[in-house]
Amino acid sequence: MRAFRRLIDAIEAEGSAALVTLARVEGSSPREAGARMVVRPSGGFHGTIGGGALEWAALEAANAALKAGRGPASRRSLALGPELAQCCGGRVEWRVETFDTRDLDALSPLAIAEAGGAATLRARLGPDGRVERSLEAPTGQEGQTARRSVDDGWIEPLGITARPVYLFGAGHVGRALVLALAPLPFAVRWIDSRRDAFPPHAPANVALIHTPEPTAELADAPDRALIVVMTHSHPLDLEIVAAALGAERFGFVGLIGSPTKRARFLSQMRAAGLSQSCLARLVCPSGAPGVEGKEPAVIAAMTAAQLLIVGEKLRAEERGGLSPGEGRVVSRETQEVPKFREGFSKPREGFSKPGEGKSKS
Repeated sequence: MRAFRRLIDAIEAEGSAALVTLARVEGSSPREAGARMVVRPSGGFHGTIGGGALEWAALEAANAALKAGRGPASRRSLALGPELAQCCGGRVEWRVETFDTRDLDALSPLAIAEAGGAATLRARLGPDGRVERSLEAPTGQEGQTARRSVDDGWIEPLGITARPVYLFGAGHVGRALVLALAPLPFAVRWIDSRRDAFPPHAPANVALIHTPEPTAELADAPDRALIVVMTHSHPLDLEIVAAALGAERFGFVGLIGSPTKRARFLSQMRAAGLSQSCLARLVCPSGAPGVEGKEPAVIAAMTAAQLLIVGEKLRAEERGGLSPGEGRVVSRETQEVPKFREGFSKPREGFSKPGEGKSKS
């Protein structure tokens, strides 16, 4: 949640707002330190600090603070079991801050930085008891905890780093998948050679890319990007998958299809010279296992779950300094990807002529 953007929206709509932050967590807790919730005077709120009795008590505290008016930040420490009858068993400390129109100028740069990705805030209590925040350089990581510094202040995470997803194909499943990924921490680059295949509108975290050569988009894709292939053309699928696997630098290469399609693709790529270690990284059929439904929304839900799991694994590797696959990154300049287009039994078909549309080119 973009908490500072939500604060600005609430203040502009209702005159004031409160920010509830889990400042410290010890033991088991429904949310991590740094989780935030924005509360409006009307009773509405955005975000969550864990739900249940904890959140209900925090909402009461925030509403009381809003009624009292803009003032010093307040803190409260609670044992989840003895005081709230929650089975988590840990202890949390929340901080409640109130804001009004006088704070809009100070909140604006925080909201802008928050929208730009992960950054760091240095915070401290000012002489008036209110929290003073200043921006530091971006962290490059998705820090989700509020960390104590060596002085009387502390460090807060700001925003998230969205994992890049390169989605090839704007068919029924592609459309369902971008909707499933819309509220999740992904930045989706949605690619298709058919301009008219795109819907007139897309979620905010999606960039629509119309190009006659979808495979070429991989050249500028960042290392550890997640590649998901589901185009209208099996030859094009094969071309993209072969290029992605041959690059040996992506965090995930998934292909929609059946076991038969997987076997055929592997056979052709093996014959073209891709190594067994490259081929072993192909995920096909894509999607978390255990659900047999083939409806677009079902496939999209299982694929979104799979991408979340992969993203968590990649974050763990990044914290440990590991690179994708077998611990090495292949230079983009030295990649040699087999050419498949000439080897197809028939050329790619089904391309629509470029037309007028609302997608980005």
